[in-house]
Amino acid sequence: MIDIVTSPATALAAAIARREVSSTELLDAYLQRIERYNGPLNIVVTLDVERARARAREADEATARGQSWGPLHGLPITVKDTFETAGIRTTAGFPPFADHVPDTDADIVESVVQAGAIVFGKTNVPVLAGDWQSYNPVFGVTRNPWNPERTPGGSSGGSAASIASGFSAFEIGSDIGGSIRVPSHWCGVFGHKPSLGIIPPRGHIPGPPGAKAEVDLGVMGPIARSAGDLALLLDIMARPAPLDAKAWKLELPAPRHQRLSDYRIAACIDDTDYPVDAEVRTVLAAAIENLRKAGARIQETTLPVRLREICDVYQQLLWPILLAGFPPETFAEMSKLAASFPAGAGAPIALMARYGTATHRDWLGANEVREHLRYAFAEFFTRYDVLLTPVNQVSAIAHDHSDPFIARSIRINGETVPYADMFGWIAPATAALLPATAAPAGRTCAGMPVGLQIVGPYLEDRTTVDFARHVEQACGGFVPAPL
Repeated sequence: MIDIVTSPATALAAAIARREVSSTELLDAYLQRIERYNGPLNIVVTLDVERARARAREADEATARGQSWGPLHGLPITVKDTFETAGIRTTAGFPPFADHVPDTDADIVESVVQAGAIVFGKTNVPVLAGDWQSYNPVFGVTRNPWNPERTPGGSSGGSAASIASGFSAFEIGSDIGGSIRVPSHWCGVFGHKPSLGIIPPRGHIPGPPGAKAEVDLGVMGPIARSAGDLALLLDIMARPAPLDAKAWKLELPAPRHQRLSDYRIAACIDDTDYPVDAEVRTVLAAAIENLRKAGARIQETTLPVRLREICDVYQQLLWPILLAGFPPETFAEMSKLAASFPAGAGAPIALMARYGTATHRDWLGANEVREHLRYAFAEFFTRYDVLLTPVNQVSAIAHDHSDPFIARSIRINGETVPYADMFGWIAPATAALLPATAAPAGRTCAGMPVGLQIVGPYLEDRTTVDFARHVEQACGGFVPAPL
């Protein structure tokens, strides 16, 4: 009998189809585990038990009749509290939305529900998904199941912690600043940030409820316990947006290779501008060595564009998005703050103010630089199939709720560096619109998980997900958090 609460979604779906476990039994197992362990961790913040139980019974009745709702038939799941869920409170951790109960599902939620999944709860986030730590005035602080003194990350911190803790079959995350990859790295699970545009974003908060416009840089994707889960969920989630579906069809290329030995692999696991903490670097170096022992051909190299330059253009594109929702008076104050800094000031708060209040003319210039970056990576991936990097410089950090968050700092190799430096290693894939998969690579001496980031060519998401399968085999894959 499989350990149902910590098994991959693919194994659970197969067990339900074989009638080895029922949807009702699986839902009850998750609910019991949440009741026992969730309290001090504060991962799951909303439950919809009765409707989920009724739906699970319907799934079991369908199974008994030899019917299937789809590849996720009967799988109970939690969902990040930024995705609208029909009839279930969706707050994004923002007090004005504390009582928001949507009438419809977000597009990505609709996709998995149509494939048979059953939403029974919501997981915690930072306010409006705007931090690498998951806490807010509505639900409080979420803690890392590997060490409650540390954060699980953000903004999909509750999502990754739910999977690490065995609270859900899989999860759904969103990522504009590493919000799938960082929590997956810090909680020891698999997460996939897709190429921009392949998964419809409608129904995600922010923007505000009812928003229709697609946001530059931001993507939605799966968080799970195996590379096979990511592959299955990518197949289900990737599709044209509703208005495009009448004429557009999405056909993602197959993985470039099947055998590990056939992959042309580039690796860059440190950088002078964004140095990686020695404990994390040690784990990543060991993962690369394990891949080599398994037959991988890996060339250690540099990025096609300097990481500092990539991170700068990324922030030029990011901050206008994040500041767009500010009230007019707050935005006016931010404009005054930007004007108070000397030209070229590089402090994180100066960049936030200057880039966040830039003109459309400034944005057009940044976008042109971004397009050059995309072409540089396209050429890079004619010589390599995947690029291996850190997700970020550190393992899960201690809780730090000081304001403003942009003024916080972290410690790397005994040195104090800006909190915003954690943009560094997530910037290339986001700025260049590339797919990036986070896969567990090992743990530090303190026992904290470390993830390896697998970046691939634009729209070749199946390649990075398939390579995560090889990392899983070489490095041991998912290990449940020791609750």
